[in-house]
Amino acid sequence: MSQTIEEKLQELGYDLPTPPAAVGNYVPVLRTGNLVVTSGQLPFIGKEIVFSGKLGTELHEQQGIDAARICVVNALAQIKACIGDLQQVSRIVRVEGYVHSAPGFQHQPQVLNGASELLVELFGDAGRHTRVALGVSEMPLDAAVQLAVWAEVSD
Repeated sequence: MSQTIEEKLQELGYDLPTPPAAVGNYVPVLRTGNLVVTSGQLPFIGKEIVFSGKLGTELHEQQGIDAARICVVNALAQIKACIGDLQQVSRIVRVEGYVHSAPGFQHQPQVLNGASELLVELFGDAGRHTRVALGVSEMPLDAAVQLAVWAEVSD
């Protein structure tokens, strides 16, 4: 019997949280047809941003990688809240990632590899996705990373 996505997450040391609430006038996740898209997810654990500050000054690359992985876990919690069961995810389509970057920091792709690698660990080849990796000078709530996930789902 194969493991569920949530069992794999637990094996990797993550618990699927209650999905974080929106912090503005938007919805945290939306389904249209067989596509589910999350709003930007921050590295919240509970109600706390666990990695804040800029990569390249206050934070080092590994902390950014860890933040990106927490963002993915929060995105998966949003997707589960929308569709009921992560086993319905047939493909991760896209990850859009934003890294709070100090001037000169250019390792945004390496930081977001934390998110991408986690998705492949969980979904196998169906976790391989397109991606945007951008550095930004300011971030909501001073978060280190923000990302959105697009997933194709089956009924």
